[in-house]
Amino acid sequence: MKTALVHDHIQEFGGAERVLVALKDIFPDADVYTAFYTPEGLGNHAKKFENWSITASWADKVPFLKKFYSPLRFILPWIWESFNFNNYDLVISSSGWFMSKGIITKPQTTHICYLHHPPRSFYYYETAIEWQKYPMFKIYGTLINHGLRIWDYLSSQRPDYFIANSKETQKRISKFYRRESEVIYPPVSVPRETVHNNNTKDYYLTISRLARAKHIDLLIKSANELKFHLKIVGTGRDETYLRSLAGPTVEFLGPLPDEELKGLYQNAKAFLFASVDEEFGIAVVEALGQGLPVIAFKSGGVPEIIENEKSGYLFDELSSNSLNESIRKFEDLTKEKYQEMKRSAHSRALVFSEEEFKKTVLKFVEKATK
Repeated sequence: MKTALVHDHIQEFGGAERVLVALKDIFPDADVYTAFYTPEGLGNHAKKFENWSITASWADKVPFLKKFYSPLRFILPWIWESFNFNNYDLVISSSGWFMSKGIITKPQTTHICYLHHPPRSFYYYETAIEWQKYPMFKIYGTLINHGLRIWDYLSSQRPDYFIANSKETQKRISKFYRRESEVIYPPVSVPRETVHNNNTKDYYLTISRLARAKHIDLLIKSANELKFHLKIVGTGRDETYLRSLAGPTVEFLGPLPDEELKGLYQNAKAFLFASVDEEFGIAVVEALGQGLPVIAFKSGGVPEIIENEKSGYLFDELSSNSLNESIRKFEDLTKEKYQEMKRSAHSRALVFSEEEFKKTVLKFVEKATK
């Protein structure tokens, strides 16, 4: 089959882009379409896209649109409806807040949407910026979002099939779009064996974009209160603010390549995660895959990943008191219980392996195209 992959925009490398790379591995001859393509924003991951056939939209050639694509998102219908997929048998859209599912295909073309999440700002979930607290932004955003929310629903009726990246996303597809979907968890690179140093583990680790909805400030507050060492990997718009909160036991490492992360995983006690309404949480699975127990906020799709008190701990309230209680429980584990939790963490991660993703996607596509 002649196949096309459609992705919101390729300007940074995160969980959605990992899914796109995995889809391209499954369909190596597929052409790729996207709203914006900015290789320099991909860092060390840019080489993954070098030999791809990538077609960016007309908006990619307009400099101010490429830079301010979020506040100017009202152009989205014109972006996605401008592509022509008449020559393709199969189109798979990798869609999130930029709504690439809004493409138009002919009846003879099978369109499968892999949905990472509906646009959070439309449906009152936390976003990277608390834009509602600024009067002018609130007026502008409310007007723009109203029209786009209508288009979001209309465009959600276009795909022939939906794949949800978690049961949490599946619920949202049913609630907001009135569509059925099948859950196929995102692919995560999970080593078959984990290697851990015998050194004393003396720090906790988190890897995340430094944005409001990730609640890194809560992790920092807990580190300040309990005086434990916390290493933070990642960058983002809130970095300056978060650095101002950090005490002497908190260390910012910036963005790091995958090779350097292995050593950090091997010497960490546990992985901390406080994101709200995260539909899946690839960073959580990556930590589990390294045999690292995870202490995470019980929200969104995270409870689908972590088996409480087996592969980690789930805390119920978004507060340092609730997080601190889980950390104290974790610190009280015996050496034998800790090693058992590490083994359980790795075993749990294998459910979300790249091999499992490839197998289930191919099975789904075969069924859909029949």
